[in-house]
Amino acid sequence: MPLLSSFSLRPRLTGLLAVVSLWAGSPAQAQTGKQSVAPGASAVAAIKETDIKRDLFALAGDHFRGREAGSLDELKASVWIADQLRAMGLQPAGDDGTFFQFFHIQRTRITETSRLNIGSHQLTHGQDAFLLAPAIASVDAPLVFVGTGTPDELAKVDIKGKAVAIQFSGTGPADISYRRFLFGTMSRRAAELVKAGAVAVVWVSDKEAQSYFERWTTGLERGRYDLPGGPNTRVFSQAPTVWLPASAIDWIKQPGQQFTNVVNVESFSYPSVNIVAKVPGTDPKLKNEYVLFSTHQDHDGVRRAVAGDSIWNGADDNASGCVATMAIGRAFAQKPGKRSALIVFHGAEERGLLGSRYYVEHPTVPKGSIVAVLNAEMIGRNAPDSACILGQQPPHRNSTDLVNAALAVNKADAHFKLDTLWDKPEHPEGWYFRSDHLPYARANIPAIAYTSLLHPDYHTPKDEPERIDTDKVTRIAKWIYLTGWDVANRPTRVGLDPGFKLER
Repeated sequence: MPLLSSFSLRPRLTGLLAVVSLWAGSPAQAQTGKQSVAPGASAVAAIKETDIKRDLFALAGDHFRGREAGSLDELKASVWIADQLRAMGLQPAGDDGTFFQFFHIQRTRITETSRLNIGSHQLTHGQDAFLLAPAIASVDAPLVFVGTGTPDELAKVDIKGKAVAIQFSGTGPADISYRRFLFGTMSRRAAELVKAGAVAVVWVSDKEAQSYFERWTTGLERGRYDLPGGPNTRVFSQAPTVWLPASAIDWIKQPGQQFTNVVNVESFSYPSVNIVAKVPGTDPKLKNEYVLFSTHQDHDGVRRAVAGDSIWNGADDNASGCVATMAIGRAFAQKPGKRSALIVFHGAEERGLLGSRYYVEHPTVPKGSIVAVLNAEMIGRNAPDSACILGQQPPHRNSTDLVNAALAVNKADAHFKLDTLWDKPEHPEGWYFRSDHLPYARANIPAIAYTSLLHPDYHTPKDEPERIDTDKVTRIAKWIYLTGWDVANRPTRVGLDPGFKLER
C-alpha cells in the first residue's frame, strides 16, 4: 500500500486536501434533501436504515481499500465523510475553520534489509518469520532446541550464549484471552531466557498458536505506531524474539545449526486525521456545552490475501459506528438540542487509539465544555437483540447519570438484551480498554461505548458490508441518539462519579 512519508504537515495542508479531494471520487453522493421529522421532541425518525445501508456500502466497500491509518485511503474516506456532514448541514469544528484536525503518527518497523538465518534456512521478516518487537540486534550463535521449555528440559541444556528454540504450548487461564496469553507468554518467557543467558529466542507455533500466526502477524509485519514521542516510538538494542510457523518444527530440531541475525529499524511519520463537526445548541447558555458522539473511521487496509481477498474492509470495525454517527448528526442537524452536538470521527484508532488520544490533548472546544462522550464501536453483528454498554459498571463506570440515561432509553425504546460480562474487569478480552471512549474517561469526562462485541470475522477480510445487520445498526444508532438527546436537553449536565479509578 502506498503510504505518505514524513513531511511538515501544516505548510502543506492546503495542497494535501486538494490532492485528497481529487482522489475522493465518492461512490455514493451526499444526500441534500430534507427529511420529515416525526412528531415528538426529538428527530429520531430522521435516522433511517436506507441511509445507513447506503453509507455503509459506500464507506466499507473496496473503493476505500480498508481505510488504513496513515494512508491516502484513510484521507480519502475522511474527505468523503466530511462531504456528507457538510451536505447534512453540520458545521466544521476542526482546525482553521475546517472539518479536519490533522496529526502525525509515527511508525517504527524492521528494515527490509534486515537478515535472519537459521542453519540453511534464510527467513524473511513479514513472510515466514516474525520478530515480536522492532529492536536493533546482531547475533551469531549456536541454536539449541529445548522442546516446550519445561524446567526438566531446560536443565539438560546450557543456554548461555545460545539462541534458544522453544515450541509454544498451553492455552492459559480462563480469565485471559488466548491472544493475550500467547503474546504475554512469548514476551515474558523470552525475557526470562535472556536473563538466564540466551542471546535470542525462537518460538515455534503449536496447532493453537498457528491460527494466530496466520491471522495476527500482519500487525507485527507493519511494526509499531504511536503519537510522536510515545512509548512505542522508542527503539532499543536487545536480544531478538522470533516467531515461526508450526511447519518449522521438524527442521528447527536439527542439531548443530547456527542462528545469524542482523536487524535494523527505521521510523516514518505519516498524517492521520480526526473529522470534527458540530450542530450548535439552541439554548443561549447551554449551547456552550457539548455532547460528543465518537467513532473511528480507520481499519486495516490492504494486507495479506485470505481466500483471494486482500482488502480488510472493516465493515463492522468500524464503518458500522461511522454510519450510525453520521445518522445521529443528520438527526441533530434537523432538530438541534439545547446543548451543542459535537461529532468526532477519530483517525488511527487501530494503531492504539491515537486520534482520540490526540483529540483529548488538543480538543477543538474547551475540554471542560464536553458534557459526555457516547462512542459507537462495532455495532452491526451477532444476535439482533443483543448489545453491550462499556462503562456500565464499576470500575469502568465514571458517570451513573450517563449510564442510567442509556439504560432508560434501552428499556423504553431500544429493548436490547444487554451483555454485562464484557464490561467486567476480569473479562479476558479487556474490551473496555480498546476503543475511543477510553482517553476521554481517563480525562474524567463521562463516557460510555455502545458495541455488539466480537465475532469470527473481526480483523479479517470477511468483515464485509454484506455481513452487517443494518437494521441492528439503525436501532443502536437511535439508542445512542436518544441517549444523547436526553443529555443535551437536561437542565444540568450529567455528573462524574466520585472516586472513579480504572483498574489499569
